[in-house]
Amino acid sequence: MSRVGNKPIPLPKGVNIRLGERLEVEGPKGKLAVPIPAGIKIEQKNNHLELVRDNDKLAAIHGLTRALAANAVQGVSTGFTRELDIVGTGYRADVKGKVATFTLGYSHPIEFLLPPGVDLKIDKQTHLVLTGFDRQVVGQVAAQIRALRPPDPYKNKGVRYTGEVLRKKAGKTGAGAK
Repeated sequence: MSRVGNKPIPLPKGVNIRLGERLEVEGPKGKLAVPIPAGIKIEQKNNHLELVRDNDKLAAIHGLTRALAANAVQGVSTGFTRELDIVGTGYRADVKGKVATFTLGYSHPIEFLLPPGVDLKIDKQTHLVLTGFDRQVVGQVAAQIRALRPPDPYKNKGVRYTGEVLRKKAGKTGAGAK
């Protein structure tokens, strides 16, 4: 029994859907399409979407399709946000248009081109807020920015997600400890 797949998806005002071989969702923030696998049917009942599967062998893909559809509906209506923090002396970021420039302790600044549909706001040069309507793209961009300088376990410097808990390691202790 798929608990995720059986949950109805509420449709907010301003969100339009078209059913076919894929679910097309359009709202104030943008337009997304979700593929519908064979054996899964989508029914619209009074401002809710319900997904029904043909047999129990499709339980996993039933839940996956429902989650993708719910993310598409939420994305085009309210959008998604991912926040990152830059920690380190002299580490900072700046954005001009669709190009973000990072100074992360390397000998050169790093320029990062933002994909369409993703916006970046920077507060105090060290707090980044990524927003967009496609959850997968926002998460991928956040992961790529974090990979520019991952958090160091010894000094805790680098780019990290806001609220990410890091385990700090102890460095070397004493000379000639052997």
